[in-house]
Amino acid sequence: MTSPDGSSDAAGRAALGSRASAKGIACGIGAGALWGLVFVAPEWVRDFSALHLSTGRYLGYGLVAAMLLAPRWRAVRPHIGTGQWKDLTWLSIAGNTLYYLLLTTAVQTGGIAMTSLIIGFMPVAVTIIGSRDEGAVPLRRLVPSLLLCAAGTLCIGAQALDGQQDGSTGQRVIGLLCAIGALASWTSYAIGNARCLRRLPRVSAHDWNLLTGVVTGLQSLVLIPVALALDASHHEAGAWLRLGAVSAAVAVFASLLGNALWNQMSRLLPLTLVGQMILCETVFALLYGMLWERRLPTPLETTALACVTLSVLSCVAAHRRPVAVEVTA
Repeated sequence: MTSPDGSSDAAGRAALGSRASAKGIACGIGAGALWGLVFVAPEWVRDFSALHLSTGRYLGYGLVAAMLLAPRWRAVRPHIGTGQWKDLTWLSIAGNTLYYLLLTTAVQTGGIAMTSLIIGFMPVAVTIIGSRDEGAVPLRRLVPSLLLCAAGTLCIGAQALDGQQDGSTGQRVIGLLCAIGALASWTSYAIGNARCLRRLPRVSAHDWNLLTGVVTGLQSLVLIPVALALDASHHEAGAWLRLGAVSAAVAVFASLLGNALWNQMSRLLPLTLVGQMILCETVFALLYGMLWERRLPTPLETTALACVTLSVLSCVAAHRRPVAVEVTA
């Protein structure tokens, strides 16, 4: 029965919001599971540079996106103007081309663990910036989540930088700098992409993902001659086939499907919660890395995983808005 103050209507809206949040969280977890693959992919093609893998991945992403967008182009085109193309250009650079180039270099020179450590600070940056958005959860309510996130990433850092990692000091410094660059690049993408999606209600998250893929694919064409010119080593035909297979797999699963889930989540969740969902990528990257190395997590890694999980759960709890329902006779 509806109360005079409309509390049942409020409860209904809360229920709808709860379902949207649950869907958004599920999409964020799915995106993290798929994106975690990018931390392992460089290990499968170590005889190729980060530039090769970045070029192959985004060329494949662009080709598939163009094929899927073609039948929908007439419906999408009226909603995409000059401003949107500019946004797509810089978002494609920050979130795809530049980010993955830096990330792959970081993995190959600094290792999976150290790279995931630096990327693990991304939720803190996105959440703090997102707390300034209209309607955002006050930052003070997110302090426990941010502290848990920081504790988890510091545990990973202690494990990664304990002097037992492979590679020279110079290589690890390069990996560290590239990981920091990747952090800055993708933080700007996560914030800018979420805000662009909210300004374009008539463009679906799927279509925006395809448009991003097309622009990213065009950017990858510029990288092809650069990658070939800088490659002085000889590769067998089998190695090129392996690079093509890995690039295609990462393009479809991480770029196409992962980005689609992330865009859908970005429309359903506030930016302060979007930031915390990035931790799912860190968790899956660690799990995939341990599977690749065929080992169990160390005590520090176990602590890190626990902190990261609790960080996400506490952030979700902070975004709940219970509605009191009064029933009148």
